Amino acid sequence: MPKIKTNSGAKKRFALTGTGKIKRKHAYKSHILTKKTKKQKRNLTHTSLVDKADVRNIKLLLALK
Repeated sequence: MPKIKTNSGAKKRFALTGTGKIKRKHAYKSHILTKKTKKQKRNLTHTSLVDKADVRNIKLLLALK
Protein backbone atom coordinates (compact mmCIF):
# COMPACT_ATOMS: atom_id res chain seq x y z
CA MET A 1 0.00 0.00 0.00
CA PRO A 2 1.47 3.41 -0.94
CA LYS A 3 2.05 6.19 1.51
CA ILE A 4 -0.68 8.82 1.83
CA LYS A 5 0.41 12.25 0.66
CA THR A 6 -0.13 15.21 2.96
CA ASN A 7 -2.55 17.81 1.63
CA SER A 8 -0.45 20.92 0.94
CA GLY A 9 -3.23 23.35 1.78
CA ALA A 10 -3.95 21.64 5.09
CA LYS A 11 -0.33 21.59 6.26
CA LYS A 12 -0.20 25.38 5.84
CA ARG A 13 -3.42 25.93 7.81
CA PHE A 14 -3.25 23.50 10.72
CA ALA A 15 -0.68 22.62 13.39
CA LEU A 16 -0.51 19.98 16.08
CA THR A 17 -0.24 20.88 19.74
CA GLY A 18 1.94 18.95 22.15
CA THR A 19 -1.05 16.94 23.35
CA GLY A 20 -2.10 15.97 19.82
CA LYS A 21 -4.94 18.44 19.33
CA ILE A 22 -5.15 20.46 16.11
CA LYS A 23 -4.74 24.25 16.16
CA ARG A 24 -6.31 26.54 13.58
CA LYS A 25 -6.49 30.26 12.84
CA HIS A 26 -9.69 32.26 12.68
CA ALA A 27 -11.21 33.28 9.38
CA TYR A 28 -12.15 36.87 8.36
CA LYS A 29 -8.80 38.42 9.36
CA SER A 30 -7.17 38.80 5.94
CA HIS A 31 -8.90 41.72 4.21
CA ILE A 32 -11.76 44.25 4.46
CA LEU A 33 -10.55 45.12 7.94
CA THR A 34 -11.63 48.77 7.95
CA LYS A 35 -15.27 48.00 8.74
CA LYS A 36 -14.42 45.58 11.54
CA THR A 37 -14.04 46.85 15.09
CA LYS A 38 -10.74 46.74 16.97
CA LYS A 39 -12.24 44.24 19.39
CA GLN A 40 -13.34 41.94 16.57
CA LYS A 41 -9.92 42.05 14.87
CA ARG A 42 -8.13 41.47 18.19
CA ASN A 43 -10.28 38.43 18.99
CA LEU A 44 -9.71 36.96 15.51
CA THR A 45 -5.94 37.08 16.10
CA HIS A 46 -5.96 34.25 18.64
CA THR A 47 -5.72 30.64 17.57
CA SER A 48 -8.30 28.07 18.56
CA LEU A 49 -8.74 24.32 18.40
CA VAL A 50 -10.48 22.42 15.65
CA ASP A 51 -13.93 21.14 16.56
CA LYS A 52 -14.25 17.49 17.54
CA ALA A 53 -16.48 16.79 14.51
CA ASP A 54 -13.77 17.91 12.07
CA VAL A 55 -10.71 16.31 13.67
CA ARG A 56 -10.98 13.00 11.79
CA ASN A 57 -11.15 14.66 8.35
CA ILE A 58 -8.25 17.00 9.07
CA LYS A 59 -6.10 14.13 10.35
CA LEU A 60 -6.74 12.35 7.05
CA LEU A 61 -5.63 15.47 5.14
CA LEU A 62 -2.49 15.69 7.27
CA ALA A 63 -1.83 11.94 6.81
CA LEU A 64 -1.83 11.37 10.58
CA LYS A 65 -4.26 8.47 10.63
